[in-house]
Amino acid sequence: MEKHPTKRKPGRPPLESGKKTRILRTRLSEEDYRRLAKQLDAAGITVSEWIRKRLLSPHAATPVNTADLLDRLDTIGAELGRSGNNINQLARHANVLRRYGMLSEPVVQAFLPLLETYLAQQRELSNHLRSILRLLARH
Repeated sequence: MEKHPTKRKPGRPPLESGKKTRILRTRLSEEDYRRLAKQLDAAGITVSEWIRKRLLSPHAATPVNTADLLDRLDTIGAELGRSGNNINQLARHANVLRRYGMLSEPVVQAFLPLLETYLAQQRELSNHLRSILRLLARH
């Protein structure tokens, strides 16, 4: 029985360009290999993908597990929301006390440095989050 000449072969078509033909080899200690494997497993990429990214990208990237990163950023956002609500409650309570002439100067003097520290930390966190977003946008 003869094969039909127009019948397509099953499987992936051959690559026209970009075929990876060169092989790099290296040796690692067991400890180094375990550390690398752990990072790559967490990032969900293969050794070959990581090597190509590190060698060929202008910003040699560290593998990042984006799902884990987004979960952690979501947790940070929730914590920021809760702390913001607490500050709003304190401000509302202080306004009520001030309205009735019951807000004491020592309490205000103790609260202001704490609020300034919180605002400075929030600005710093915001800057770090922007940096993370910029790095993620490059990948």
